[in-house]
Amino acid sequence: MLPTPAHATGDPLPSWNDGEVKQSIIEFVARVTTENSPDFVPVADRIATFDNDGTLWAEQPVVQGMFVLGKLQAMAAADPALTQRQPFQAALEGDVEYFKQAGEAAIMELLTATHSNMTQEQFQQEVQRFFDTSVHPRLNVPYTKVTYKPMIELLEYLRANGFQTWICSGGGIDFMRVFSQSLYGIPPEQVIGSSGKEEFIQQDGKYVIWRLPEILRINDQTGKPIGIDLHIGKRPVFAAGNERTGGDIAMLTYSQGRSGASFQLLINHDDAQREFAYQEPDNASLNAAQTNGWQVVSIKNDWKTVFFQ
Repeated sequence: MLPTPAHATGDPLPSWNDGEVKQSIIEFVARVTTENSPDFVPVADRIATFDNDGTLWAEQPVVQGMFVLGKLQAMAAADPALTQRQPFQAALEGDVEYFKQAGEAAIMELLTATHSNMTQEQFQQEVQRFFDTSVHPRLNVPYTKVTYKPMIELLEYLRANGFQTWICSGGGIDFMRVFSQSLYGIPPEQVIGSSGKEEFIQQDGKYVIWRLPEILRINDQTGKPIGIDLHIGKRPVFAAGNERTGGDIAMLTYSQGRSGASFQLLINHDDAQREFAYQEPDNASLNAAQTNGWQVVSIKNDWKTVFFQ
C-alpha cells in the first residue's frame, strides 16, 4: 500500500512556523506523491539526502571533533610526549590558527591516529562509549540531545510519504552509523560519509575488519555527489544541507540537476539565542541558494523550537 499523500494528513511539521519554507515543503511533497500530478515521482525514486553536521544536529562544536579530542587526551595521558608533537599539540591546546595554516593534512593525521589500528567492533564500542558519557560543552546535554526537532519531523514526514532518507555527510561513515538509526530512524546502510581504508585479517583465531591508518575517500563538497552515486546510483529528489563551509553546494546542485521535480533546502544558522549564529566568509552557500532558487531555513524565524526539550 502506498503512503497517504501529504495533503491528506494534518500538520506534519508542528515545530515549524507557518511560512514560505514550510508551505513549500508540504506543497512539494503533495505534488510528487499524487499520482495524477505532472510532477509525480514513483516511490523507488523518492530519494532524500541530508547532511548531518549543522543540518540534523548542532555542529558547534563538531561532535566527531569532540570525539577525536577525547581520544587524543587519552592517548596523551598514556604518552605525554604526544603533547609536544604537531598536530597533536595544537589539537590538545585548541590552537585553531595552527590548523588554518596546516590545512586538511593536519586534520587527516588526527583522524587516522584516533580512528585506526583497531577492529571495526572496537571502534564502534569507543564511539558508543563517547555518546554514553559525553556532554555538549555549552548546551550541557548529551550529544544525543542536540538533534534538531524540526528536522526529525521532516525526516519522519518524508518517510511517511514513501521517501528513502539518507545521510550524506563529510563526517565518518562508521562514526555516524553508530547513531543514525537511534537518532534519526536512518538505518546504517543508508549512511554515506568519509571513510578510511580497511583490511580483512585473522586475529586471535577469527577474522575481523581491521581499520588502517589511511584515508580512503572524503565525502565532502564535490565528493558528496560521487558518494551518492556510489551508494544510491540516482540523484536525490530532495536534498538538505546548511551554510558554514560551502560543503553542501555540490549536493544540492546535483539534486537540482535531475530530470523532473526536485527540492533543495539550506539551513541558515542565524539564531544566537537558541542555537548558534555563524556564516561563511564568502557567503557562498546563501548566494548559491539565491541564484538557484533553493529554500533557505532561518532557524530564528522558521522553527518554533530548535532542540527536543
